[in-house]
Amino acid sequence: MEHAFRTVQRDTSAWRMQAWISFGIALLVCGTGLAWLPGGDLDRAFMVMGYFFCLSSAFVLSKYVRDNAIAPSDTPMWAMVVWGGFALSMALTAWGLWRMEINPTWKAYLLVSWLYLISSAFTLAKTLRDAYEADRLERGQDAASAQPATEAAAASH
Repeated sequence: MEHAFRTVQRDTSAWRMQAWISFGIALLVCGTGLAWLPGGDLDRAFMVMGYFFCLSSAFVLSKYVRDNAIAPSDTPMWAMVVWGGFALSMALTAWGLWRMEINPTWKAYLLVSWLYLISSAFTLAKTLRDAYEADRLERGQDAASAQPATEAAAASH
């Protein structure tokens, strides 16, 4: 009898800690920039909404790309919603930042902190998904072929 051994590659604890710390710092610098943002309340509210829209759409896009990496598993309409939502969130936030009448240094700070937030969100999403897939492999489930619980339930009926 032949034993098949599978090596499960995991991120180091230092990498996981760095991903969480980086995301936390990005949230902190964005929150600080938005809290002290000069200008009107409407501008500040628009930028806060834009940052949250970008952040949530970055996590949704990360999940969509990873779920469809091996084989398409979502409808074309969902693909349009995901990619369109991310593009729209980035474009509207960039437009809001560009049209604000504030010091260019503030704009640069907000721009860099915003891009840092999006980058760290993608990194954190990948780190969390890698850990999830490694856990599934260790439990003996093939990460590429295992169905999500909702699909498995639908297939059994």
